[in-house]
Amino acid sequence: MTRPLSVLDGVSRNPVTVTVAYHVVPGREADFHSWGWAMLRASAQQPGFLGGGVLVDGEADWHVVYRFDSDGAARNWENSDAWAELAARGEGLGRETGRRSMKGSKAWFDSQTVTPAAPRPPPKWKLWFVNMSAVFPPVLLFNLVVLPYLESLNPLIRTLLLCLSVTAIVTWILMPRLQRFFKKWLYPPLQALRGRHKRRTA
Repeated sequence: MTRPLSVLDGVSRNPVTVTVAYHVVPGREADFHSWGWAMLRASAQQPGFLGGGVLVDGEADWHVVYRFDSDGAARNWENSDAWAELAARGEGLGRETGRRSMKGSKAWFDSQTVTPAAPRPPPKWKLWFVNMSAVFPPVLLFNLVVLPYLESLNPLIRTLLLCLSVTAIVTWILMPRLQRFFKKWLYPPLQALRGRHKRRTA
C-alpha cells in the first residue's frame, strides 16, 4: 500500500529535504505539473518517504520538493530505476537549474515558502488584440458623433482632441475592465495551475 503524500508527516532519524529547481518550457506548464506529481507519487512508494510538493515561482521557475527520513533513503530514490525513467520523461518539459539538499525539520517548512514572481508578459498578439478592443470603440464613436461638429477646427486641434479623449477613455475606463475580463486568456498557465497548486499543497 502506498504512503499518502503529506507535508506534515512524522520526523524520524535525520530527515533531509531536497529541492530541485526547473526552468519549464513555455506552454508545457500543465504537463510539467502533472509530471512533478507523478514523480512524487513514485517517491511515496520508496522506503523513508515523508512528503513532497510541486511549487511554482512565476510561470517558468518550478520546484519539485521531496523529503526522506535520511540522506541515504533520498539517495536510494535518486539512484533507482523508477527515478531514472521518470527523469527521462521530464526532459522535454523543463531543464533542471539547481538542486539543494537540507537536513532538519526547519528545512522542510522553509522549502514550502516560495515568493511568487511577477507573471511573464502575454504574447504580443494578445496585447495587440486587447489594445485594439479598447481603442477601436471610442475612435469609432468619436468619428461618428463628435468629429462632424468639429470640421471647422484646425486639423491639428481636431487630432489633439481625438487623442486626448480616446486616451483618457482607454486608460481610465476601458483598459482596466478589459484586462480583468481577459485575465485568464492573457495568463492561461498561471490561472489554470494556481488553483490546482493550492489544492495539492494544502
